[in-house]
Amino acid sequence: MSLLKNRTVLQVRIGYTFQNERLLESALSHPSTPGIQTSQLAAGGYERLEFLGDRVLGLAVASLLLEMFPKSPEGELAKRHTALVRKEALIKIAKKIDLISAMELAIGEGQAFARQQETTAADGIEALIGAIFLDGGYESASKFVRSWWQEMLETVESVQKDPKTTLQEWAQANGLALPEYSIVDTQGPAHQPNFSVTVFVTGQEMRTGYGRSKRLAEQAAATEMLAAIEVLATK
Repeated sequence: MSLLKNRTVLQVRIGYTFQNERLLESALSHPSTPGIQTSQLAAGGYERLEFLGDRVLGLAVASLLLEMFPKSPEGELAKRHTALVRKEALIKIAKKIDLISAMELAIGEGQAFARQQETTAADGIEALIGAIFLDGGYESASKFVRSWWQEMLETVESVQKDPKTTLQEWAQANGLALPEYSIVDTQGPAHQPNFSVTVFVTGQEMRTGYGRSKRLAEQAAATEMLAAIEVLATK
């Protein structure tokens, strides 16, 4: 199926048809992909759409949480909110709507490439939300979030632990030194940097995480380490 056809199918799947299709094209044209033309990015500015979509998503999820949990304290709502807007949640939504099939992406293989594609898809969800907001307003963007986040809103655990906390507790339980985090690279514009952070735990291979802040990158690195530890434990 052609890319154009996939984008048509995507609009049907998400229940929203763009009036300005250049916004959709811009939201689905990741700037890191070889062959992307400057004219494609200028339509809406992918990074600007991603920046906007991140804020719209945060507001929409916060509003839904207030509706669904009217008696919950702020601290509990904050934990739920964090779980619902983190990269892992965005990846789940991207897979549900098959966003990758409608995006212009490089071709590759291997686990590292697969993780990169997932990260790109997560960013693409935010860009898509930003594009819907500009095309149809907050009501349309909120409707999209409500439709696709509803299941997670109902099932996400409010007491979900931060991966850094979980990794620290694992290290302490095994008599090891606390995990050590180091920033190895920072890329992107000043208003929206991307951090690469490594985490070291005694006896384990170093792992790397990526995020738009040092905290998010550290959480991603901790998640990678926990996943590796789990794999070793099952062998």
